[in-house]
Amino acid sequence: MTLWVRIRPALFILFLLVLWHIAAVSQTNRILPTPFSTATGIVELLQRGLLIKYIVASLFRVTWGFVGAALLAVPLGLAVGWFRRTEMALNPLIQILRPISPLAWIPISILWFGVGDVAAIYLIFLASFLPLMMTGINAVGSIPQVYINAGRNFGLSGARLVLRVLYPAVVPQLIIGLRITLGIAWLVVVAAEMIAVNSGLGFLIVDARNAGNRYDLVVAGMVMIGLIGLLLDTGMRSLEKSRSLRWGYSED
Repeated sequence: MTLWVRIRPALFILFLLVLWHIAAVSQTNRILPTPFSTATGIVELLQRGLLIKYIVASLFRVTWGFVGAALLAVPLGLAVGWFRRTEMALNPLIQILRPISPLAWIPISILWFGVGDVAAIYLIFLASFLPLMMTGINAVGSIPQVYINAGRNFGLSGARLVLRVLYPAVVPQLIIGLRITLGIAWLVVVAAEMIAVNSGLGFLIVDARNAGNRYDLVVAGMVMIGLIGLLLDTGMRSLEKSRSLRWGYSED
């Protein structure tokens, strides 16, 4: 890899920061903070002990909601995809529920669970459940029939067929589905924290806006949301590179 290829992303980020600075100093009302004032806001949040607290709160809610949905939705999606008649029976209901935004459930979640962690976790669970379930269903449906026939020809049936053929064949698609859904969960937690809780990065943005129009802290919260989202996506992408999980990928 050449030096230019290595430094090109950093130069592009630097270019965007320069444009950001020019846009900030060119405005008359000075609402948009400069990159320097945003960095100063991040340092202020660190010194006050709020940044780590809010990051941990957001990650806590995402972890419980996303993992809970994955543990239920993935096995259920694989089972529904394996039994075609069950898929045909449930498909109309799934297609009705899929277009409903998780944020539309905010009033109901507050009514059921009040303002707190449980309401936000519930919203994240809802946002993650159907996408992961559909991932499992589609993953099973995309398995070439020759794989299943070959497994049966070698005497595999029942649990052995699932473990030796079904599971390794669907893992690549499941990882992609988990990666996409984790991004959705991270989006939903920020939105939920603006309404249903009193901590987290989403709450930070609303609170900074209401408490004296601290737009430097607003943008600081947005930057942290983006950086953490990038780290989460990078972690999920690293799973795709694991050789033990590449059964379904073609080798060059």
